[in-house]
Amino acid sequence: TRCGKDYNLDSAGSTMHKLYFRSGIFGLAAIFAFATLALDAQRGGAAGGAGGAGSVPGGAAGGVAGPSRTTPTMPNNNPNTIPNLPGTNNPQQNTQPIARPIFLSGKVMLSDGTPPPEPVVIEMLCNGTPRPEGYTDSKGRFSFQLGQNTDVMADASYSPGFGPGSMGPGSMGQGSTMPGGQSTIRPRDIMGCELRASLAGFRSDSVNLAMRRSLDDPDVGTILLHRMANVEGLTISATSALAPKDARKAFEKGRAEERKNKLDDAEKNFEKAVAEYPKFAAAWNELGRIHEQRNEAGEARKDYAQAMASDSKFVNPYEGMYRLAARESKWQDVADTSDRVIRLNPYDFPSAYFYNAVANLNLKKLDDAEKSAREAVKLDTRHANPRSEHVLGVILAQKQDFHGAAEHMEAFLKLVPAGQESDQVKKQLAEVQKVAQTQPPAPAAP
Repeated sequence: TRCGKDYNLDSAGSTMHKLYFRSGIFGLAAIFAFATLALDAQRGGAAGGAGGAGSVPGGAAGGVAGPSRTTPTMPNNNPNTIPNLPGTNNPQQNTQPIARPIFLSGKVMLSDGTPPPEPVVIEMLCNGTPRPEGYTDSKGRFSFQLGQNTDVMADASYSPGFGPGSMGPGSMGQGSTMPGGQSTIRPRDIMGCELRASLAGFRSDSVNLAMRRSLDDPDVGTILLHRMANVEGLTISATSALAPKDARKAFEKGRAEERKNKLDDAEKNFEKAVAEYPKFAAAWNELGRIHEQRNEAGEARKDYAQAMASDSKFVNPYEGMYRLAARESKWQDVADTSDRVIRLNPYDFPSAYFYNAVANLNLKKLDDAEKSAREAVKLDTRHANPRSEHVLGVILAQKQDFHGAAEHMEAFLKLVPAGQESDQVKKQLAEVQKVAQTQPPAPAAP
């Protein structure tokens, strides 16, 4: 098989990846459309996400006030039941547990005793599924109510679902509903869960939440981040700690406005930050993201270049650069820039491997493409980008490994069982399976 037209990204917000696949062997002519990966504006750097970890925009996550309680008409000495309300005659009324919120607070510090120079996302990990809950402030502090993370701009690598009741990514836990329709998390929902900080290039200590109750002291103490060995590339910039007070203040205000989607106000604050401190790499990167969202590729490219010049080991602007290059089908630039990210940090950026695989696929470097696609699948433990499975399937089909191609296309369809792109992959899979029937299976590994 051979690849026809490029695997392209257009510049619209609802970008589509398009791969035209045709085969001289079985005469297939099918078009595959893929929704693009979320822009860094949604992940804040992702970062991060690690998995794609990445920096996430935002400031301090303040504590959320608990809901008001109904005043009882009669004294009730049992704090774990809801009192009788006027006009009710429900024998179960006195035994219904109150869904009390669980508040958590604490601090995140680097192992050298300094706070992270930029906000870090705090996540709860249950059954292997991470869920972002809040951010640190400029001093590394955090405070939030579990389950009330509506202000957290989650990385695309996050999937909903937590707690023992979770059936895996995409399912929700068994939280209760508070007065006013808000959901809360009960102690039994966090059995086996832990709290940690998420920052690419660092390993986080964790806090066991198994025995935590709603009326416990919310302070969980200090969570330490330990720098990983042999990792140069990070999603925090060393220049952030060197920025003067006024520049940092403008940057933090810009992040706050960005979270509210007030991009014009955010842009003004980031411009003020770089005017005060021209080597403020993180502020240049945020300007690049804003211009990228507006489809102002030239301005975005200049901003990312300034960020890279200010801090060559700051990963986020490199990601912006290869996204821009991919939209313009500059596949060699995509390959070179994504390869730079992989060299800086080979562990936390499955999206870099994905773009590298797509670039090498279009450059007809199938061995390199396969290697990167396999790493993208391996590192994407959260299944944030199922398209890595499909791209690997296409690569293997072009290398005449139709059994392997079918396996990874089926893996994609398990993760994305319905939708326009799934319908297209099903058609391709059917043709690949026809050819696979005439091909002997690969020998089992020794």
